[in-house]
Amino acid sequence: MHDSFKEALLSAGPAADRAEKMSLYGRFVGSWEMDSLVHDDAGGKQPGPRGEIHFDWALEGRAILDVWILPGVFYGSTLRIYDPGIDAWHILWSDPVRQFYTRQIGRPEGDDIVQIGEDGEGTPRRWRFTEIAPRSFHWIGERSADGGPNWRTEIEFFARRVR
Repeated sequence: MHDSFKEALLSAGPAADRAEKMSLYGRFVGSWEMDSLVHDDAGGKQPGPRGEIHFDWALEGRAILDVWILPGVFYGSTLRIYDPGIDAWHILWSDPVRQFYTRQIGRPEGDDIVQIGEDGEGTPRRWRFTEIAPRSFHWIGERSADGGPNWRTEIEFFARRVR
């Protein structure tokens, strides 16, 4: 029996039976700060608030749990679970502040990570981690009105590792 919820949820590292595959998102474990860039429907861009992200190992090292905080905009969490049966990740995002939820499938695509799925209203969403380096990454959130291939960028985050 675990002594606390935190002890039961979090793990010291990846599960041994899938450690290599867990590194796709495991490399982000730690704390990050991020700058945001908001895109409007007319193609304009404006800086948004500075935020933070925290990633950690969870569920006996078979998942990654992260919390994304953009003050005044959202405060949400992602559960990322590797599925050996499909050699991909189930991505479950929930933001109780805005009541925004999405389910995606994530896979490596070249040097990037691409997650594709739909939000709770059926709108196709594509979220991408690009320019991934040990101390930084660029995250791009897009949606499609036509089900793809025409994606419109909604927001970008430029993250820097702080721990």
